[in-house]
Amino acid sequence: MDELKQLQFSESRRSFLKKTSLGFGSIALSSLMNPTMAQAKKFLENHNQNFENGNLGQPILSPHFPAKAKRVIYLFQSGGPSQLETFDYKPLLQKRHGQEIPPSVKSTQRNSGMVAGQTSFPLAGSVYDFKQHGQSGAWVSELFPHTASVVDDLCVINSVYTEAINHEPAVMFMQTGSQQGGRPSIGSWLSYGLGSDNENLPGFVVLVSKGGGGQPLSSAAWGNGFLPSHHQGVRFRSGKDAVLYLSNPKGIKKEDRRRALDYINQLNNEQFDHWQDPEIHSKISQYEMAYKMQSSVPEAIDTQTEPDHIYDLYGEDAKKPGTFAANCLQARRLAERGVKFIQLYHTGWDHHGNLPGGMKHKAKQTDQAAAGLIQDLKQRGLLEDTLVVWGGEFGRTSFSQGKLTATNYGRDHHPGCFSMWMAGAGVKPGMVYGKTDEFGYNVVENGVHVHDLQATLLHLLGIDHEKLTFKHQGRRFRLTDVHGHVVKDILS
Repeated sequence: MDELKQLQFSESRRSFLKKTSLGFGSIALSSLMNPTMAQAKKFLENHNQNFENGNLGQPILSPHFPAKAKRVIYLFQSGGPSQLETFDYKPLLQKRHGQEIPPSVKSTQRNSGMVAGQTSFPLAGSVYDFKQHGQSGAWVSELFPHTASVVDDLCVINSVYTEAINHEPAVMFMQTGSQQGGRPSIGSWLSYGLGSDNENLPGFVVLVSKGGGGQPLSSAAWGNGFLPSHHQGVRFRSGKDAVLYLSNPKGIKKEDRRRALDYINQLNNEQFDHWQDPEIHSKISQYEMAYKMQSSVPEAIDTQTEPDHIYDLYGEDAKKPGTFAANCLQARRLAERGVKFIQLYHTGWDHHGNLPGGMKHKAKQTDQAAAGLIQDLKQRGLLEDTLVVWGGEFGRTSFSQGKLTATNYGRDHHPGCFSMWMAGAGVKPGMVYGKTDEFGYNVVENGVHVHDLQATLLHLLGIDHEKLTFKHQGRRFRLTDVHGHVVKDILS
């Protein structure tokens, strides 16, 4: 402790100013050469952060208006589920199955390089039947009978469109508002803007289904970008250790860990006084959260106490750790405990070939669990203030990629239109919004751009998307970049 006091004395700002020959001129030069570090304390003070205790979970803003949603569960279906085999019924494709897509239609959208050498572009009708369900009369594929049973709780949006045509930039665009890496994800923006509702659990948790296959996921999709690092998503894994390196090593007791953290925090605070780097306080916050999670995480993810009727609701896979169904059940438990943003990823929806078989497999993995989550939240009164979102990064083409037969075909990436659904807090239930043309190729009514979707999500949480910003490298950034409109028609 004497060494700490000596360091504090010798490296205090007053001591530094007395010693240096440049005085305030040195500080001015420092601010020009490294403005982030020089402005750190001012930034933190302006955003109501608590330096001394390292408590960075406090919000930087109050909601701009009353929030309808307290939390979000985002069921991201990575790979691009086909809208033509889910919710956007197109009988014309059945009638014209095998006929060439009209050039006047095909030319309205760009296609990926994977069909550049293809000389024929035959239309492919879905092999799966569609029926109307519920009072809303929404069309749902026979692949999703459980989702059809809760369709009056959903707002199905058939007119989403994006700007990206390949997986990585499309996923990044949907999750961060930019096709380039390095931007904060939705959950990070919410952690930064609204803080956490549970001091013992992260405000932003990520669950990735095992066995999904398909395109790999980059952790940048749930990264903090240029925001302080304690706002990044914390991934919970299946198995004994839900969070890597959270458990104490053999022979280390809880009291030992506490003493070590206290000493490390003192050293870090001394470093902060010297360098004024806000990332030091992020590290303190992360250390403290890890310590708290040692007791809170095992209880939060332990589903063994759930009764049999809950497992029946989510499906037999709910008892298999790491499956989409098990993660949906964990998401409900985390929502109950105040986690603000729960991000589920389920991969394997990229069906360039053998789409009928691939879609059937993916639907079986996800349909019952997603519907079960809606029912479970509803029966607990949680759906009233929980927003649930389902969808991927883009749609699929109405023409076949590769060889077309009566029973088999593939579909290429298609940014021009795709389907998503939302349910819960502040969203009109039993609604079908937006419309595409008879080929399922272009939006013709009530288009919803990715930034519109993001603006609406923030709006439901009480945030004006134009006012949640962060200054980085001389520019103020936001999730919705420089545009985006709240889709007021779908709000209740």
